[in-house]
Amino acid sequence: MKFTEDHEWLEENDGIVTVGITKHATEQLGDLVFVELPEVGAEVGRGDDVCVIESVKAASDIVAPLDGEIVEINEAIVEDPTLVNADPTGAAWFFKMKLTNAAEMNELLDEDAYNALIE
Repeated sequence: MKFTEDHEWLEENDGIVTVGITKHATEQLGDLVFVELPEVGAEVGRGDDVCVIESVKAASDIVAPLDGEIVEINEAIVEDPTLVNADPTGAAWFFKMKLTNAAEMNELLDEDAYNALIE
């Protein structure tokens, strides 16, 4: 698993990267009440706003962690945003993407570096 400084996690499997937000992010946001996901097939660039989430505290944008194409979204979290708080690094992933350049994954934080960031 890799992490971004924007508190996203990424996990690669057979060339497809699953993206979600970290437990730390959900703790900072509080209970989620709304999730808007990108369209399947959308081409996104690193740093592009791709999702909108709203919690009892604030609204936030989720940015694309890398360049690629959205290939799947998790409708379950749209229907029940509280899943994100319950299982942020498991069942409550946001989207899956096929990367333009898989080598970019190496630029992201590993777990130790992410843990140091949030301390």
